[in-house]
Amino acid sequence: MKFTIDEFRAWKNKSVTLLGMSGVGKTHLSMLLRRHHWFHYSGDYRIGTRYLDEPIMDLIKQQAMQTPFLRELLRSDWIQIRNNIKVDDLGPVMSFVGKLGNPELGGVPLEEFSRRQALYRRAEIAAMQDVPAFIRKAHDIYGYDNFVNDVGGSLCELDEPAVIDLLVQHSLILYIRVTEKSEEEALISRAQTSPKPLYYRPGFLAEQLQQYLDLHELEYAAQLDPDDFCRWVFPRLFHSRVPRYEAIARPHGYTVTSHEVAAVRDEQDFLGLLENAIARKADEVQD
Repeated sequence: MKFTIDEFRAWKNKSVTLLGMSGVGKTHLSMLLRRHHWFHYSGDYRIGTRYLDEPIMDLIKQQAMQTPFLRELLRSDWIQIRNNIKVDDLGPVMSFVGKLGNPELGGVPLEEFSRRQALYRRAEIAAMQDVPAFIRKAHDIYGYDNFVNDVGGSLCELDEPAVIDLLVQHSLILYIRVTEKSEEEALISRAQTSPKPLYYRPGFLAEQLQQYLDLHELEYAAQLDPDDFCRWVFPRLFHSRVPRYEAIARPHGYTVTSHEVAAVRDEQDFLGLLENAIARKADEVQD
């Protein structure tokens, strides 16, 4: 969706999709807006509770069955295991995705890792296809005036133009860009300090994996250290995603900086941020 400032102010039931790398402030903004009567739609929460719930439970049960005591309880239906994902704690989703590498170091073999990556991609596409329905539910069922779509950092990796077109049709796209070198370094440093599972495009993963194996004189993915690979690949992933985000935001949305987002304290600040982004876009078009 595109607006003039007057059109944006007159837009009664606003819906905004937040786009950007993990760590730029998407969930922070979304949680803030929840306190101001905005419906917070978390893509990863939807993925974990709806589209990956069964695969996550299968993985947990598979691990539990390796313990004789739990095996007997499960096979006798004497206990139940439940997936307890929270909007601000997506641990089960991350555990399911896993980290590529040596199983003895907590890694996932390449074939299984690729299978889970494919499942995650399909789940993220499905979760984004649910956005229009949840915009309606937010208003008609739950009584929310406005809607914020807190998408995962991997949205730009899906290579599914129809998903972007759907989000553009039903929401204002707001890309949160890291502009200062110090912010970029801080974001990368946080990711490397505590490596977490991520989604990689198949072509990107194949290319980077081969480079890592060659660099460390390894023959197979099962030989690599999962955390070390995550730390090594993250800066490359970060820089590969930037032009992809920009390719979405440039024709379809608006751009703000992570520094601007950090200054947002309430709904009025957020609305002012959006109006400034709309005004900047209008100036760029005129130039």
